[in-house]
Amino acid sequence: MKKPTHISTGRCHHPRGFSLVELLVVIVIMTILMTMGAMGIRNLTGGKGTATALANTEAVFAEARATAIGRGAAARVLIDARDTNDQSNYLRRIVIAAQDIDPVTGLPRTTWSLVSRGYTLPEGTFYSQTLSKRDGNSGVAMQPQIQTFSKASDSGQYLVYEFNSQGLCTTPGTTFVIGSGARPKGSQPIINGAAKRDFAGFAIWGNGETSAFRNPAQIGDLSALKNF
Repeated sequence: MKKPTHISTGRCHHPRGFSLVELLVVIVIMTILMTMGAMGIRNLTGGKGTATALANTEAVFAEARATAIGRGAAARVLIDARDTNDQSNYLRRIVIAAQDIDPVTGLPRTTWSLVSRGYTLPEGTFYSQTLSKRDGNSGVAMQPQIQTFSKASDSGQYLVYEFNSQGLCTTPGTTFVIGSGARPKGSQPIINGAAKRDFAGFAIWGNGETSAFRNPAQIGDLSALKNF
């Protein structure tokens, strides 16, 4: 009995893949979803500039607190409010100052010195005098005060946050708020319409610890705000 003969047609059968059109459709859908996700995250947490600046600023406050404890003297976080010809530092540069120590007695003096190189907020990001409160409960806005140093060029107006020698905040409930905007030459920083949600901040408690705001309502009313 003869075995059945298999006749080959010479055709190879491969599983059907995606066409170029189908791949393009998938890529477009993924791009849309990723864009919507990024916009949602931005609206919830603020822009990349403010998010990065907030983390770095909290580190500056932690350094100032540690400096106060380590030196056994008051330390301050200072936000530069000197409106000079060099506008790049205005409401953007943050430095730490500490009371000088008498080398003989080991006690704090009434004079102050800068003890850090400082940190400058990202381009287009500013400290908000309007939204930052001296006391979160009373709602009194922060006001600049004169800070003097032995180096005259460093002296001038600063927004001041202070820790005592035990690392405790001298004004519990104080808040620190930053946001995105622009500063036309010769004028105050302004808030662009698109940046209304791009704000972030934290509160400084009596023990010196900071707590970031999780809700935009904790920062303040941005609806009618125009200037920092």
